[in-house]
Amino acid sequence: MMSTTQETEEARLAALEHYALDELPHDPAYDDIARLAAAVTNSPIAYVSVLEPGGVRILGAHGFEPEAEVARDTLPCELTVDADGVYQIPDARRDPDYGMNGIPFAGRSFRFYGGAPVLTPHSISIGCLAVLDTTARRLSPSQIDSLESLSHMVTTRLELSVRVRQRDTATRARQRVETALTMERNFVSAVLDTVGALVVVFDTAGRIVRFNRACEIISGYNSSELLGKYAWERLIPEEDVPSYIESFERIRNGDFPTAYENFWTAADGTRRRISWSATALVDTLGEVAFIIATGIDVTVQRVAESSIRESEAKYRQIVEGSLGMVCTHDLDGVILSINDFGAQLGGRRVEEVIGRPLTSLMDPFYVHEMEQYLKELLRDGESSGLLHLQRPDGSMRVVAYRNRLVEPKDAPRYVLGFGVDITEQIRAEDQLRSLIRQSNSVLESVGDGIYGIDLQGRCTIVNNVAAQMLGYRPEEMIGRNMHELIHHSRVDGTYYPSNECPVEGSLKNRNSMRVANEVFWRKDGSCFPVEYVARPLIEAIDPAISQVETAAANDTLALQSSTGVQITPLHTATSGAPANPRAQARAVGVVVAFTDISERNQLDRMKDEFISTVSHELRTPLTSLRAALGLIGGGALQDRPEKMKQMMDIAIGNTDRLVRLVNDILDLERIGSGKAELHAIQCNISELFDRATQLLQATAHKANVRFRMEPNDVTVWADPDRILQTLTNLLSNAVKFSPAAANLPSEIRLTASYISPDEALIEIEDHGRGIPVDKLQQIFERFKQVDASDSRAMGGTGLGLAICRSIVHQHGGHIWATSVLGEGSTFHFTLPTHPHGHIR
Repeated sequence: MMSTTQETEEARLAALEHYALDELPHDPAYDDIARLAAAVTNSPIAYVSVLEPGGVRILGAHGFEPEAEVARDTLPCELTVDADGVYQIPDARRDPDYGMNGIPFAGRSFRFYGGAPVLTPHSISIGCLAVLDTTARRLSPSQIDSLESLSHMVTTRLELSVRVRQRDTATRARQRVETALTMERNFVSAVLDTVGALVVVFDTAGRIVRFNRACEIISGYNSSELLGKYAWERLIPEEDVPSYIESFERIRNGDFPTAYENFWTAADGTRRRISWSATALVDTLGEVAFIIATGIDVTVQRVAESSIRESEAKYRQIVEGSLGMVCTHDLDGVILSINDFGAQLGGRRVEEVIGRPLTSLMDPFYVHEMEQYLKELLRDGESSGLLHLQRPDGSMRVVAYRNRLVEPKDAPRYVLGFGVDITEQIRAEDQLRSLIRQSNSVLESVGDGIYGIDLQGRCTIVNNVAAQMLGYRPEEMIGRNMHELIHHSRVDGTYYPSNECPVEGSLKNRNSMRVANEVFWRKDGSCFPVEYVARPLIEAIDPAISQVETAAANDTLALQSSTGVQITPLHTATSGAPANPRAQARAVGVVVAFTDISERNQLDRMKDEFISTVSHELRTPLTSLRAALGLIGGGALQDRPEKMKQMMDIAIGNTDRLVRLVNDILDLERIGSGKAELHAIQCNISELFDRATQLLQATAHKANVRFRMEPNDVTVWADPDRILQTLTNLLSNAVKFSPAAANLPSEIRLTASYISPDEALIEIEDHGRGIPVDKLQQIFERFKQVDASDSRAMGGTGLGLAICRSIVHQHGGHIWATSVLGEGSTFHFTLPTHPHGHIR
C-alpha cells in the first residue's frame, strides 16, 4: 500500500507529464508573471518553477539568468509545494535549515523567501511562484493575495499550452485528411467537370479532336468547323496565342493537371472568358495520349468579381477608418481578419493578429469565458458582452462587442464582430463609483448631520446622523421639502417663512452661510438648537443661459435684519472661477451641515453658574475676613483683647473655609479629569470604618453623637485613601445634621454587606432632619445644598457630596440617598469586591 507522500509525488509527476514541458519552447509569459510578482512584492528576484524528480525546473525568471535545472535542496520549493497557501521564510539566517549564510541562489545570499504553490485544476501542487529578497521581512496581506493570484495565472498558462498543443495536433490531423480528400476530389472532378461543362480534347499536336455541345453554344461554331484544327486558328485571340501555346506545351510535357483562364473569340466576334481545368490521358506506357480541358464561362462572374472587389475596397476603407474594432473569426476562435484599429487596441499590428486564437489576446483571467461565448453563438446566432484584451506591455483594454454568426451557403461559417473601446468609460465609471463610496463614507463617518436639497427645497440626500437627530428614517426624508419638515417654525413657535430662511438665501445668493442660533424640529414635535452651514452646489453652464447680477451681501444683511438670525457669509461658492463667474455657473441645490448645540448651551450655562457660585463662595468669607482684619489693623480693638480674639477666630475660620473650598475644587477637578489615579488594594471595611470614626470622634463627641458599626467582615477592591475620604465626608455631614440632644446621644449607623459576589453595599444612616424627595439627586451636584443657609451655619463648601460621587463612580460603583423628613437620611454606595474592568 502506497504512502500519502508517494501518492502525492506520483500525482505530481503525472500532471507534469500531462503538460509535456520538454516538448515546448521557452514561454516568455512566465518571465512576465515572475516580473509582475517581483513588482507587487517589491522583491529583486522572482521565478516560476516546477518540481521534477531530478530537481527544480525554472520556467520563468526575473532578476537573474536561470539555469536549466536547480537542485531540489537549493531552494525551499518542496516546502512551498506541500504548503497550504503562501509559504514564507521571514529571515533565513534564523532558520535552522540555512543558518547565517541565508539562502544561496544565483550567486547571492537571500534572507527572505515567499512562495505560492502552483496548483493544477485538480488541486495537485506541481511547483511554485516564489520571490527572494536580501532583507528580512514578511509579505503584507495584499501581497499574499497578489502572489496567489499570479500563481493561478501560471496554472492558466500551463492549461492554455496544453490546449494549444492539442489544437495543433488536431489541426495537423485535419490537414492530412483534407489533403487526401483533395486528391480524391480532384480525381472525381476530372470526371464530373466534363458533364454540363465545356469539354475540349486535344491530341498531342494541339489539334481539336473533341468539342462538346457546351463549347459549340459558347463559341458559336459547330464542332465540325473546328475538329482537326488548332484552337488558335479560330478561338484564341491573336495577342494570346503565344501564352496559349506555352501553356499547352507545359501540359504536354507532363505539367498536368493544371488550370488557367483565357479568352475565346466567338463566331460573332464577342469575347468570352473561360476558366479551364486541364489534365492528360496517358497510355499504357505512360506517354501523353490526349489532353482534356474542361472549362466554364466565367465572363459574367469575373465582371461581378471586379465589382465586388471595388465594393470590398470601399467597405475596407470604411472599416479601416472606423473608430471601432471590426473582425472575423472561425468557430474555433481563430482570427480571420481584423481592421487596423482593432489590432491597435490589442497593441499589435494586423499581421500579428490574423491566424491567432482570440484567447491569446485576452486577459488570462477571462479566457474561461471563451467556451461559453462560442456556445452562445452556436445556440443563438449572436452574442454581446465585454472583451478584455491584454496588450504586450501588460495594459488592458475593454471592448464592448456585439458579434453575429454568418452562415454562407457555399463557405464555412464564421463570426462577424463589431466592438467599441470603452476602457476610459469603465475607468470613469470606476472613479465615479469610488467617489460615490468616498462621499458616502464621509457622510456616514462625520458626527454632524448633513442633508442636501434641490432648487425646490426637496431633500436629495441625508446621512444617518441627521436622520437620527431629527427622529426620521432617511427614506422618510428623501423627496420631502426640508423647510416645511424641520425648519417651519422659530424657537417661540411662530411661523418661519421660507423666503426668510438663510438656507434659501444661500441658494439665491450663491454664498455659504453659517447660522448659530436657530432650531430644527424633530418628528415628535420637539425642537433643538442647532448651528449649521449652508453651502450652494454650483454647476457650470453656457454663459448665454444665465446673466444674473445680484447683490449677495446686501441680500444677506437684509435677511439677517428681518429675521434676527445671526448669519455669517463664509465665502462666495464660485470663488476661483473664471472672470464674471455668475455668468458661467448656476446653483442647483444646497448642502446643509448642522450640529445639535444643546449640550454646548448646557455646558455654557453650567460654566456661568459655577463661576457665579464660586464667586459668591469666595466673596462671602473674604468680605468677613477683610472686615475682621480691618478692625484689627485699624486699632479699634486694641483695648478690647476679647473682641480682638473673636475677630481673629473669625478670620481664621474664614481662612480655613477658603482653604477647604479651594482643596475641594482641586480634588473634584483632578478626579473629573482622570488625573487622580486609583491605587486599589483589597481593603477590609472594618478598618476603614474605624479610621473614619476616629478622625471624627472629637467632632462627634462635641455634638453628642455616637457611631455604631456593622462591617460584617466585608472586603472591597478599592483605594483606601479615597474611600476613607468618602466615608469622612458622609460622616461629617451626618454629624453636622444630627439633632442636638443634651441627655440622649444621637446615633449614626455604619453598615456593610454583600449584594452579590462582585459587589458590596456600604450605608451610613443618621437621624437628622432628613432631605426632601426633590432634592435627593440635586445634593450630589456642585455647590448644591438642601438649604442655602447651611453653608453659613454648618461651614460646608457644597462640594463634599460631589466629591463622594466622583470617587465612587471612579471605582465603578454607584451612590444615592434615601430619606424621610424629620426621621433622618441614609447614604448608600456600592464598591467592587475584586478587580474588574471599571477600575482605572
